[in-house]
Amino acid sequence: MTHLKLTKSTYSAKPADIKRKWFVVDADGEVLGRLATNVATVLRGKHKAMYTPSMDTGDCVVVINAEKVVLTGNKETQKMYYHHSGYPGGLKETPFAKIHEEHPERVIVHAVRGMLPHNRLGRAMLKKLYVYAGPEHPHVAQSPEPLEIKG
Repeated sequence: MTHLKLTKSTYSAKPADIKRKWFVVDADGEVLGRLATNVATVLRGKHKAMYTPSMDTGDCVVVINAEKVVLTGNKETQKMYYHHSGYPGGLKETPFAKIHEEHPERVIVHAVRGMLPHNRLGRAMLKKLYVYAGPEHPHVAQSPEPLEIKG
C-alpha cells in the first residue's frame, strides 16, 4: 500500500500582490451600525479571497451624505459618546445629537474605528476611510465603484 503525501499550504498575501480598489457608499438613510460593519469589512479586506489577518489587504472607502445616517430606536436622543481627560473626575460625555449636528463625519469614523483592530494595523486601515457630510467628494479621479450595503 502506497502512502500519498498531501501538502496543504496556507496562502499569505505579499505587499506586491495587494491591488487596492476604491468604493463609494451613500449613507443616506442607512443605519449607522450596519453601514459601519460593511465599511469595516471592506477596509480590512475580508471581502477578498486573498485576506490575510496580519496584512492590510483592504480597499479604500469613500462615505458621502454622512449627515443623513440614521439610528434605530431611541438612540438618537439616548446615545452618548465618552472620553476621558486623564485627570481625576475627567470623564466627559457628549450626546449623539450634538456630535451629529456639528461633525457628522465623526459619528461614522468612530463607529468604524471600533470595528477595526486596535493596533497599528487598524490605524493604517482607518487611513483608507474618507467620510464627507454632503454628497460631494474630491475622489472622482479614482473612479470609485458603488458599494452595496448588506443587511
